[in-house]
Amino acid sequence: MMRTANPALNDKTFEQLRSYGAADAMTLQGTVNKTAMMLLLLVASAAYTWGLFLEQQAEALMMWMMVGVIGGLVVSIVTVFKKEWSPVTAPLYAVLEGFAIGGISAFFEARYEGIVLQAVSLTFGTAGALLVAYKSGVIKATENFKLGIFAATGGIALVYLVNMIMGFFGSNLSFVSGASTMGIVFSLVVVVIAALNLVLDFDFIEKGAEQGAPKFMEWYAAFGLMVTLIWLYIEILRLLSKLNSRK
Repeated sequence: MMRTANPALNDKTFEQLRSYGAADAMTLQGTVNKTAMMLLLLVASAAYTWGLFLEQQAEALMMWMMVGVIGGLVVSIVTVFKKEWSPVTAPLYAVLEGFAIGGISAFFEARYEGIVLQAVSLTFGTAGALLVAYKSGVIKATENFKLGIFAATGGIALVYLVNMIMGFFGSNLSFVSGASTMGIVFSLVVVVIAALNLVLDFDFIEKGAEQGAPKFMEWYAAFGLMVTLIWLYIEILRLLSKLNSRK
């Protein structure tokens, strides 16, 4: 059984998908290519909203950022339930998330100069290191490992949900957004859990290719990996902002 904490790549993703011939089957290289395409689309749309930030067009920046946030959420839900649409919805998700990421990054950069470059470097450095660790067998995606990460990710989601609900009543969990020692430790834990989700995604993609999933699943698998990378990047930004606020 394959288990991953990523909501896009769960146990049932490949269930009831018949095995296709080699020409029509999902491959690791194909998934890598699709992921690279999605990253390029994300960077392109993020550059657009970043440009609005540099031009000091605050209203336009906010508009496109909200289009990205809301649109990205809607498209991600559609993609999860309609996997066969992923050759269209996955690239669209990347573009929409780029608008959101560009805007979010701009707000952090305005407050702490240089923080975005640090976050990008740490995100890809972490992803690369974990890929090497996974391929070399240093980190193995055992069932106990998967279950632990799944539980930890669920716990983090619950904390964020409680904090959001409390926000409606004018309160919050101070350690979620605060820069106290506890707040920094919390963010560090979240970054670690987000990073370890990448290991589960790598394992899931590898197993999917081995099982001969249909070709469109390359786009779906790339979409799932992007979800984790974006989460990791945002959490690293949050951690770095907390550290910078204490200087």
